[in-house]
Amino acid sequence: MKLSQIAPNSDDWFEKLGEAINLPDSMYQAAERSYKSVSSWLERDDSFFSSVDFHVYTQGSFRLGTAIAPLDPEEEYDLDIVCQFSLSKLEYTQRAIHEALGRELNAYAARYGMEQPSAWDRCWTLNYAESAQFHMDVLPCVPDAARQRYLRESLGVDTAFVESAVSITDRTHQNFSLVSEEWPSSNPNGYANWFRERMKLAYDRRLEKIKLVEAKVDVDEIPEFSIRTPLQLAIQILKRHRDVYFSTRHGDLKPSSIVITTLAAHSYQQQSTVATALEGLLQGMANFVERKGKTYFIPNPSDPRENFADAWNVEGAKAESFYAWLEVAREDFWRARDRVNLSDFMKELAPNLGEALLENAFADEPRRRAGSRWKISRIMAAKHKCPPEWPVSDRGKVSLDVEVHRDGFRPSSIQSDDSEVARWARVHFRANTDVPAPFEVFWQVVNTGRAATDDENLRGNFDRQVEAHGHLRRTETAQYPGSHSIECFIVKNGFVAARSGIFIVNVASSSL
Repeated sequence: MKLSQIAPNSDDWFEKLGEAINLPDSMYQAAERSYKSVSSWLERDDSFFSSVDFHVYTQGSFRLGTAIAPLDPEEEYDLDIVCQFSLSKLEYTQRAIHEALGRELNAYAARYGMEQPSAWDRCWTLNYAESAQFHMDVLPCVPDAARQRYLRESLGVDTAFVESAVSITDRTHQNFSLVSEEWPSSNPNGYANWFRERMKLAYDRRLEKIKLVEAKVDVDEIPEFSIRTPLQLAIQILKRHRDVYFSTRHGDLKPSSIVITTLAAHSYQQQSTVATALEGLLQGMANFVERKGKTYFIPNPSDPRENFADAWNVEGAKAESFYAWLEVAREDFWRARDRVNLSDFMKELAPNLGEALLENAFADEPRRRAGSRWKISRIMAAKHKCPPEWPVSDRGKVSLDVEVHRDGFRPSSIQSDDSEVARWARVHFRANTDVPAPFEVFWQVVNTGRAATDDENLRGNFDRQVEAHGHLRRTETAQYPGSHSIECFIVKNGFVAARSGIFIVNVASSSL
């Protein structure tokens, strides 16, 4: 299905929506501290693994930057980490490594006053205090690149990313208690590397913009979790849509996050905005589901022997539910992207994203009345309105406080597209930004109407404020009757670091 053209402002709205769904930096920081603490514990002198080379890293949505908050605020986040031990399968059984890690985690929990960890077939779960809002699933494994390469080559299967393949423990496996080369396999690093490749250009673009805007030369100064590509934000929006959609249906039929993430990443074409990324994903995801007769295949890109659609082949209703949900998502986002009015945009998405999320995402945005639609459309389409002459980063925020001053009257504050301002009144704009200095400030005024046209004063260019002080303030005279707009741009290191969005001023035909 072909989606409609992007309506004015919807790029910004989808970006804000994605950021609202994204986890706060503090959650990623807490998760990082927690798994590094476990790593340090395993390194201590009396640890079973003290003389073993090992690496602890995250996997799953936290690793990919696509984690979202559970719908139920009482639910915990699920942080998946991997403990990769440089041990030989010819010397240690799965049981030995699984139980050794369990003993270490039990000691860790006792040391820090935590609940005893829960044992599962493949991993152990560390349960943190309620205030942490997450639990940690710890998966033990050993490197297994050479054997997995041999097995794939013998089957004629693609060997991409095989160098990061591992063997994992599983209490249900037939060789769990035996010394054997045959263990269950996995490749979390391989999948993460594939996912990163799928968004590399977009990631590098955003990283470069952050370096320029925030004047950070060393990449190590920029936490990876602070860089969000349109692909990651679009996936988070789709996962939220799925969760709300299936909250009133059969929840056990909802598509898994790994299915959505894999199909979305395959469909991504390095789009630079969340809105265009969503369009590409929604149109392309179904094309990457392979069919062989009645069997569905969604191969794991890091190990094509694994089929992420296995559950669909066991229960056909899961495949049907995926396609039904995908069609609803297409319709929802198609209608939303066609809306010029923010309230209408929110109304279209509320049923399957949740009103609370939308209210949070746009808490600082003025709600434009339905009558604003034609005004914004006319201003955005005006031939004399120049496009920004700098690449847009939009890392920061800038908002406008606006007051109207008239001789003999008290100053009055107005909102965008508010009631008419008396002609010849002075309109004072004050911009507030979180972008750190130094930066440049540009204002774009777009006039409309016959009076401005006849006076050859439609404007539409970018005016740079040059004074040393008060450069976040600007005064305009309400000279021409009609609806006009102003927008503030904060430019830093050659990029638009923040923009206020269009502010509409309605000017009356008289000065009364």
